[in-house]
Amino acid sequence: MKRFFLFYMILLLASHVCAFGTNNVTISNKSSKGNLSVKLNIKINNGKSTHLLSATLYDNSSSRALVALIQAGDVTINMHDYSNFEKVGELPKTLPRNDTPTDTDAGDLILYLGKSFVIYYDKNSWNFTPLGKIDNVSKNELKSILGTGNVTAVLSIKE
Repeated sequence: MKRFFLFYMILLLASHVCAFGTNNVTISNKSSKGNLSVKLNIKINNGKSTHLLSATLYDNSSSRALVALIQAGDVTINMHDYSNFEKVGELPKTLPRNDTPTDTDAGDLILYLGKSFVIYYDKNSWNFTPLGKIDNVSKNELKSILGTGNVTAVLSIKE
């Protein structure tokens, strides 16, 4: 009986580990599978110029909640630089989290702790919620657009 119970517990644990591993979203997803059908516009004002960027959003509850928030009206975020690899600012409300170990790169859009919207222009690794990726912009272009100081980002749905 003890052996059966031990076998059952190992089987149960293994099934939970396998199920957990299949639900993670990775930001290395290059295909359209796993992306939302809407596009995100990000208008960046760095104090000197304004740039309009487009982003592809990943299909997870966090991105869907962000879209719902923006559909109620454009979202303006005051963003500041953090550690010379990201711009970060607070969203008007907390969104659901889908944290997963993530290696970021330039152009990645991340939700941090459910309330911070982050645009990466360099690399980092941590447990984040991937939201999406800015389309067709190089690391150097993005660093130039974001500049060295604070920026204002206005999020809207691309029509």
